[in-house]
Amino acid sequence: MFKLIGFISGYYFFGLFGALFGLFVGALIDRMRAYGTGGINPLKNPLRQTVFLETLFISMGKLAKADGQISAGEIAHAESFMQKLGMTAEHRLRAIDLFKQGAVPASDIGPTYDRFMAICGHTSQLRQVLLVYLIVMALTDGHLHPDEEVLLTNIANRLGYDDAAFKHLMEMVLNQSHFGGGKSNTATALDDAYKALGVTKENTDQEIKRAYRKLMSQYHPDKLIGQGLPKDMIDVATEQAKEIQLAHDLIQKTRNI
Repeated sequence: MFKLIGFISGYYFFGLFGALFGLFVGALIDRMRAYGTGGINPLKNPLRQTVFLETLFISMGKLAKADGQISAGEIAHAESFMQKLGMTAEHRLRAIDLFKQGAVPASDIGPTYDRFMAICGHTSQLRQVLLVYLIVMALTDGHLHPDEEVLLTNIANRLGYDDAAFKHLMEMVLNQSHFGGGKSNTATALDDAYKALGVTKENTDQEIKRAYRKLMSQYHPDKLIGQGLPKDMIDVATEQAKEIQLAHDLIQKTRNI
């Protein structure tokens, strides 16, 4: 849309060269609106992808060790994730090394998150996808250990979330996961659905629709890739989007929207 506006305005005021310049500026604006500021310079994406994955695997190791010992389930979860990413043998060894680095009790995640925020921090979707994935991992064994919650709160604060915002996000993720487990037909399903969207029964239909659209936009593959999320991580975002869709469908059915 802005490409056309820029072209016409540039031609009207400055002729052919103005039209070409207007087209260029308009294209940048369109890309920015579609993918966020990260979409302006896609050459930075490989660095963002590297930093994202390094931060993720270090955090996974730290989280697995948070309660004092790394369980077989947590190791299996990490290995399954590596398989989903289709890692080469070399990259897999690097990921394992990062996981072990994070699992060292005395290790400090501060520098890791300082670097993440410097490279990826201005893209809200990358911050949220990282935090959501770590919450999902912490819930793999069916419960959240107090030490895991303390670490996740610390990480959330480093990512720019205050305690209230983090608890709100964690409650949404927890209730979104219910729908993937076939809980959508239980007596508490509707309550879970509202919590999954971060709304309540008191919200209007329009407010619920806005909340749903905002969440789905945050997990849109094109937008995430444009901001630097590794393509193989898109499956993680897609799974969350499916749970959000199921929650919204249940609310729609109940309200006859």
